[in-house]
Parts: sequence; C-alpha cells; structure tokens
Amino acid sequence: MPSRNLSADEPCPVARSVDLVGDRWSMLIVRDAFDGISRFSDFQRSLGMARNILSDRLRKLVDAGILETRAASDGSAYQEYVLTARGESLFPVVVALRQWGERHLFAKGEAHSQLVDKRAGRPLARMAPQAGDGRVLRAADTEVRKLR
Repeated sequence: MPSRNLSADEPCPVARSVDLVGDRWSMLIVRDAFDGISRFSDFQRSLGMARNILSDRLRKLVDAGILETRAASDGSAYQEYVLTARGESLFPVVVALRQWGERHLFAKGEAHSQLVDKRAGRPLARMAPQAGDGRVLRAADTEVRKLR
C-alpha cells in the first residue's frame, strides 16, 4: 500500500479508497479473508508473498479498520485476522472486480474460479449500478458533483 497518508484535502472517494486498498496484495488478502483464510501462514501459503510484505499489508489493513486481530478460534497461541464490518462492506468491490475479470480477462471456455450463491448453487447475477428506481446506469448516465 502507498506509504503516503490519506489526505483530508483529497476530495475524491476513489482516490482515498485506492490509497487504502488499491494495491494487488491488499486486495488479494481481502479476497482470501472473504474465502475464510485468517492465519498469517495460510495467507502466505495462498498468496506466495514474502513475510515482510504480508506483515506490512496486514498491519495496514488492521490500522485501516478493514481487518482486526483476534485470538485463534481453536484456542492455540496464534492470532487470526478477520474482516471487520468495514472490511465486509468491501464485498461488492471484490465481486465487481471478479466479474469484470471473468468478462474481460479469460478466453471463452478458459477455466477460472466462480463465485456462487451457496443456497441456490448458481453464479451471482452480474452487478450493475442502479438508480433509485431500479434502472441500470451507465457511466454516461451519471456525473460527479463536488460537495462543499
């Protein structure tokens, strides 16, 4: 994650968000946390990243309130990293990235993982921004308004 501090003067929510979770390793840690990984060694095994980088990203995600540490649920001396409510609210972001990747980064018929609804056993419907009345919105249908 960037070493610069989030600026209170930065008016763009996208810029502030990317400052916090926009690097590859941070997003993959969050993805793995959604997949049930919670221990340092399991994150390292899943991601194949250096211990010092993993430690740094986990610390930053904890400091940002996206993950929190807890005593291991099995009673061992280990600690676990679990998503907070703030971290859980990143789920739509992860799903949107996943769906964009499925749509644009795999050849037709190429194998990839798939996110499914546990209850229905089917893939999630494609996410799309919607207006208050349910209309699907495109970028051209929106505008950014600066708030004072």
